[in-house]
Amino acid sequence: MRRRTLDLAFTIGGLFITVLLLIFGFVLRGEANFADNYVRDQFAQQAIYFTPADQLTEEEAEAECLVEFGTGDEEDRLLNTGKKAECYANEYIGLHVRNATGGLSYSQLGEPQTAAREALAEAEEAGEDTEELQAELDRISGQRDTAFRGEMLRGILLTAFGFSEIGAKAGLAATIAFIAAGGMLLLTIAGFIHWARTSPHERID
Repeated sequence: MRRRTLDLAFTIGGLFITVLLLIFGFVLRGEANFADNYVRDQFAQQAIYFTPADQLTEEEAEAECLVEFGTGDEEDRLLNTGKKAECYANEYIGLHVRNATGGLSYSQLGEPQTAAREALAEAEEAGEDTEELQAELDRISGQRDTAFRGEMLRGILLTAFGFSEIGAKAGLAATIAFIAAGGMLLLTIAGFIHWARTSPHERID
């Protein structure tokens, strides 16, 4: 086989891989930009702002991210990134929901709510005073409603956080693809130069 034929085959293969890496890079970069813009736009529509750092309660201030994201002007305190969403969901909403529900989840509050409802129904049938039982049912129902709302909002924010992390990883992968494409392009150029300088009569045994 002639040496130039082999060199040309490797060079064309390198050019093909370069183009393929560039395509992957642009696709991944497009996905990363979409994720970043989508998450930012969705958060902006919610208009959620972190409490100013100097107005945080002692318990809230124990979370470093609440202090960090609560520092600065109103624009700085706007929840508009995945990291901010994770902090707000876990450290702010999570804290207040735990305090309001005694650390019980929506599903865990279902059993005591059912028991309180049944106790109230039995008291009503027996003609007993139901004021305290009604108050207890209202309290548990309020806790469960708070847990439901809090868990739903936390879920939405954490899903957006996960989406933003996928976008960030796609952006990193795009950067790697572009760097690899650049390296492969240099090798391809070197291959063409070597092909041009190789004698047409040189053979590989």
